Amino acid sequence: MSLSNRRVFMMQVVAGTSALAAAGAATAQTRLEENDPQAVALGYKHDTTKVDRAKFPKHTNDQKCTNCQLFQGKATDAWGGCPLFGAKQVAGPGWCSAWAKKV
Repeated sequence: MSLSNRRVFMMQVVAGTSALAAAGAATAQTRLEENDPQAVALGYKHDTTKVDRAKFPKHTNDQKCTNCQLFQGKATDAWGGCPLFGAKQVAGPGWCSAWAKKV
């Protein structure tokens, strides 16, 4: 392999790696919408105070994504991951019917 071909190859590797990293960062930042089919099925709301009490009578306003066992973030994070919604992030003050108290 000549020096020129190695340089071209290395530049392509760097460019490809940068593109993949940027795509991964963009995916990780996708926020869950309340009208997403999975969100609707679990009664997800961005704001726990807006949950339908008639539909979810066991819900209380102190139940939030940030204090749920499934929330993948810090208690102070505005948005964080949740395995129920794949690569989409949920709102920290949000809620869904799968909420389980963090121990």
